[in-house]
Amino acid sequence: MVSEPRPLPRVVVAAPASGHGKTTIATGLLAALRRRGLTVSPHKVGPDYIDPGYHALAAGRAGRNLDPFLVGAERIAGLLRHGASVPTPADVAVVEGVMGLHDGAVGRRDFASTAHVARLIDAPVLLVLDTTAQGRSAAALTLGMAAFDPAVRIGGVILNRVGSSRHERLLRDALGEVGVPVLGAVTRAAEVTAPARHLGLVPVAERAPESLAIVTALAELVEATVDLDAVLTLARSAGPLTAPAWDPVAAVGGPADAGRPRVAIAGGPAFTFSYAETTELLTAAGADVVTVDPLHDPALPTGTRAVVIGGGFPEAYAEALAGNTALRAELADFDGPIVAECAGLLYLGRSLDGVPMCGRLDLTARMTGRLTLGYREAVAVTDSPVARGGEPVRGHEFHRTATDPGHGDRPAWRWNDTAHGFVAGRVHASYLHTHWAGHPEAARRLVEACR
Repeated sequence: MVSEPRPLPRVVVAAPASGHGKTTIATGLLAALRRRGLTVSPHKVGPDYIDPGYHALAAGRAGRNLDPFLVGAERIAGLLRHGASVPTPADVAVVEGVMGLHDGAVGRRDFASTAHVARLIDAPVLLVLDTTAQGRSAAALTLGMAAFDPAVRIGGVILNRVGSSRHERLLRDALGEVGVPVLGAVTRAAEVTAPARHLGLVPVAERAPESLAIVTALAELVEATVDLDAVLTLARSAGPLTAPAWDPVAAVGGPADAGRPRVAIAGGPAFTFSYAETTELLTAAGADVVTVDPLHDPALPTGTRAVVIGGGFPEAYAEALAGNTALRAELADFDGPIVAECAGLLYLGRSLDGVPMCGRLDLTARMTGRLTLGYREAVAVTDSPVARGGEPVRGHEFHRTATDPGHGDRPAWRWNDTAHGFVAGRVHASYLHTHWAGHPEAARRLVEACR
């Protein structure tokens, strides 16, 4: 007899729009619940890399993304259960939303929105409201957010940036009129914020001691202002989650027939953008996954057969990256497959804002004032270590840089009738961020390419 999956209490932290304080509340909740002795599983809707870093610091385990566009709606519940089961089963899951509750991929209504994910995982929503310059209208806004999609259950509200005790009473009375409980109230004076950069918050890895202090302050803030017992009661009201946990071994079809090649993934402060599932899929495909820090490590780990260089902020560390001449030279001559996304693309070029990089690709890169952002439906143009020509892949762009040229003679991808990226020998590099849980064959192909 097959037993039912272990119950997973869960709650989605959402807001009417960006800037209401979702990350503050979600990170504080994770840390406060952990301080209670609970094992908490942290998740983030959308392709964001930075918020999950704060989540991981707060929860003490990997922050994971739930993005229907990148991985497929059919995998979301399984990925949630997987994240909540490793390395140990979680007592509760906290899912931070993206943008406004009902904001989905452009042109696709609410697909990939917080509301969409809340439905897919059958979880109640805890709505965070910035109440600055707002009184009774907060209740109307909450009611409208709930009525817009009756399949999404708003189980409570946290009032943020409350001006005074009188303001709080007014807000609580108004929300009581529409039957939505207030589970917490944070005053403007008590608000804690993390430092920001042009692409969002500054990643945890770049300011570890300060980040830990911020997470501690957020835990104390939530403990003092939020009814944690009520939040847990709300999380336990989630319906049964019957989807089996996603399995990286099943996703890649088991280990490839390539021995146990060592694959180095770039890490450290300059390259912080990586999904936890990338390492899990490579390991499931038979790789020995190790980390290399291009800021400090003078060489690739001994026996490295392939390299993965993800996103991050190389522009903030250009001089230090340039100063590690030994590793740059090794990557310029490395004869194994290299997969690079966004920051990795810039690092492999000849220069970034005039500062020398690896020179593996014949391109120069520069910072611009223009933000390139959005989901992409791409098609692989050229066979490479991670894709086959003609294969469709979904990804995401998020950068303020440009390369010259914009693509190579053998482009990596094509979307919107335009070529993008570079395939040069065994190198695959582009601005496109991909989530390999959505196309796990990439991990297996990379391992097989090590032969």
